[in-house]
Amino acid sequence: MHLRRRPVPLVLTLGTAAALALQMAPAAAHPGGHGPDRPATPRPCTAADSVEVPGAERAETTCLPDITTAGLLTAPPGQYTDQADWLPLHAPGTTNPSGVPGLQVDGYFPDTSSFNTTHGWDHDSQFVLRIPDDWNGGLVVTGAPGNRKQYASDFLFSDSVVAQGFAYASTDKGNNSPDFYLDGEQPADAVAEWHDRVTQLAVAARGALKERYGHAPERTYMAGISNGGYLVRWQLENRPELYDGGVDWEGTLFTPDGPNLFTYLPTAVRYTLGRADADDMYAAGFARGSESLWPYHQQVYWGLTQKVYRAEFDPDYDPTCPGATAGTTLPEILAPCASDADYDAWFADPASQPVHDALARISLTGKIKKPLLTLHGTLDTLLPISTDSDVYAAMVADQHRDRLHRYYRIEGGNHVDSLVGLDPQRLRPMLPCARTAFDALTAWVEDREEPPASATVPRPAGNGATDPALLDTCTLS
Repeated sequence: MHLRRRPVPLVLTLGTAAALALQMAPAAAHPGGHGPDRPATPRPCTAADSVEVPGAERAETTCLPDITTAGLLTAPPGQYTDQADWLPLHAPGTTNPSGVPGLQVDGYFPDTSSFNTTHGWDHDSQFVLRIPDDWNGGLVVTGAPGNRKQYASDFLFSDSVVAQGFAYASTDKGNNSPDFYLDGEQPADAVAEWHDRVTQLAVAARGALKERYGHAPERTYMAGISNGGYLVRWQLENRPELYDGGVDWEGTLFTPDGPNLFTYLPTAVRYTLGRADADDMYAAGFARGSESLWPYHQQVYWGLTQKVYRAEFDPDYDPTCPGATAGTTLPEILAPCASDADYDAWFADPASQPVHDALARISLTGKIKKPLLTLHGTLDTLLPISTDSDVYAAMVADQHRDRLHRYYRIEGGNHVDSLVGLDPQRLRPMLPCARTAFDALTAWVEDREEPPASATVPRPAGNGATDPALLDTCTLS
C-alpha cells in the first residue's frame, strides 16, 4: 500500500560549516502556508498521549495543534524548534505547509558530552520525534547537517513529510558546535558517534511507534543534507535492515585516500591567504561559474571547515591552532589557520598514515543495499560536485549497486539555498528538487515506479530568487 499522501499545493517562493558561521548567512523569509496558522499552545493531552521512546533517558510528549515550523514558531523561542539553526538553509520566499496537528516528543539518550544546551538540558544525543494525528504508517529519519542540532532540518524535511502523514525523527548526532571534535578520545570518534546515534534513533523511533500503534512503521526512509546526506549513505551501506530507502542531498564524501575535504580545502585556504589563484581553485575541483560564491565562502566556510575537521582526524597537526577553540571572537573562529594552507601536502605524506587510518574508520564504500537518490548542485562551493557526488556515484557503480541508485546533478545548485541571491541568474534553490526526489523515492519503493534516469537536471531560465519555476518546482527527468 502506498503511504504517501499527495502534499497540499505549496507556494514555494542546507551544510558542513558550523552553526556559528551560519549566523552570518543571508536571512530567509519567515515560513508560512495555506490556511490560518495555528498557535503552538499545547492542546490537552491525556495519559494515553504519552509516547514511550525505548532507550531514552528523557522523553517529554506535547500535544500541539500544528507541528510544522509555522505553528511551532508561535511558541516561545526554542521551545519546540530552533529557527536560528534552520533559517539560513533555505531560500528567502520559501513557503511550507502548515496546520498539521500531532505530537512532539523531545528528549535525549544517555551520553556523557554536553555541547547541546537546547532546553537548558546541557546534554548531547538530543532528539525530536513528531507524529501527525493522521499518521500514514511511515517514518522519516534524519541526522542534523553540519554541526547543528536536532531541529536543523525542520524546515527542509520535517514540514513537508509530516504534512504527508509521515512521522519524523531527527538527532543532533551526539555532538555539535564548532568544537564537536573535542568529543571522544581517538581521532574520528566524534564522527563515528554520528553513525551510532542515527541508528539508535531509528530503532527507538520505530519502537515508539510500535508501542503506540501496535505495529512498527510499514516503511522507514532516511533523508539528509550535507553531513546528514553522508549519514544517509553510511546507513544504507551499513544498516540497511532499518530502512526502505533514502534521499542523499549533497552528502559529504569521506574516503581515506581522497578525494575528501583535505584534498581541496587547503587550496581554498591558500586562495583566501592570497597564495593561490583561480586556476588553482579549478584544478582542486571548484566549478567554473561558482566564483560569485567564493567571497562568502572565504569569510565563513572554508577556513573553519578545514580546521575543525582536521582537528577531528589529525589533532596533533598544529597544537597552536586546533580548531574553533583557537579563537574567542567570531572572526577568530571563522579565520583559517595559516598552517592549513599546506595541509594537502601533509596529507599526502607517508607520515600522515594515522590520518588515513582515522578516515578509514568512517569512510564510505558505495556498497548501498537499499534504494538511494542522490542530488547535488553543480555550483556547490563547499563540497564541490566533482570531488564528491560524482565520485560517490562512481563508487556505487564500482560496487555494482547502480541499479539501486539514481544521481541528479542539479545545474545551478549550491550548498546552501539562502545564498541564491548572490547570483540569481545562475543559481537555483535545491529544496524543490529534494522534495521531488523524496516523492520519487517513495513511488519507487511503494509503487514500483522507476524514478527518472540519472541525469544533469537543466536549470530553467529566470531569476532563481523570484521565479516560481525555480522556487516552486523541480523536475528530475
